[in-house]
Amino acid sequence: MKNIILLTLIFCLCLLTGTAQNISPLTIGQIHTLKSKFLNEERLLNIYLPEKYDSTKAYPTIYLLDGSMNEDFLHITGLVQYFNLQFTMPETIIIGIANVDRKRDFTFKTNIEDLKKDYPTTGHSDKFINFLENELKPYIQQHFKSDKNEFLIGQSLGGLVTTEILLNKPYLFSHYFIISPSLWWDDQSILKDAQLKSQSLPKHIYLSVGEKEHPIMVRDAKELNKILQKAKAKIRLHFNLMKNEDHATILHNSMYEAFKELFPVKTH
Repeated sequence: MKNIILLTLIFCLCLLTGTAQNISPLTIGQIHTLKSKFLNEERLLNIYLPEKYDSTKAYPTIYLLDGSMNEDFLHITGLVQYFNLQFTMPETIIIGIANVDRKRDFTFKTNIEDLKKDYPTTGHSDKFINFLENELKPYIQQHFKSDKNEFLIGQSLGGLVTTEILLNKPYLFSHYFIISPSLWWDDQSILKDAQLKSQSLPKHIYLSVGEKEHPIMVRDAKELNKILQKAKAKIRLHFNLMKNEDHATILHNSMYEAFKELFPVKTH
């Protein structure tokens, strides 16, 4: 009996050892650290490269706000990989910009005392936009080959700063995806006298909001759509009022619909 027990223990140990020898890391990308002079800090970049990435080839590039590993990076990466397989979406590089202080980076200055009290670090989107334009994008062009299709995805406060970039520096990206933007910021001041600059308009703007979101969110998104409609003859514009979505559920289904519009399903 003792011999049987001993042999059984040895057998189990061999199985465990064999399993351990077959373990290897699961890697889906790279982590880069970029020192920013504009932000006076180091910023973490989660970067997804196509499975058959070729360093001599230029790729479309997605710049993803809220791009931390515990935010939207994994979700958008999975969606892109799915659209590579089943739809006509080309292989794409994803740059997930990990947050440090999104309330600081995604909001412009306000004189409203209640907002300054509730958001004490707020009001530095100008520095973040300078970081995107003058540090991050040149860094990506230096390390990877990006073609002229550069997407920017932002939701909520990320949608606010994406709208700010679209209205003030539309040339920075070719495709803008604005999901449930927090246009309520500073009493909707971003919508007052807002218009797209005629120079260097983007190719495509996708704007979405959920019908189950706060009525102010819905109202402001509709107002932004009216503003963007004035340039519709020159750009591809899609406003998606999503019936079954709220602020917590809208991102995935919204981006699925956005990608599906741009990249139809493959025909076999």
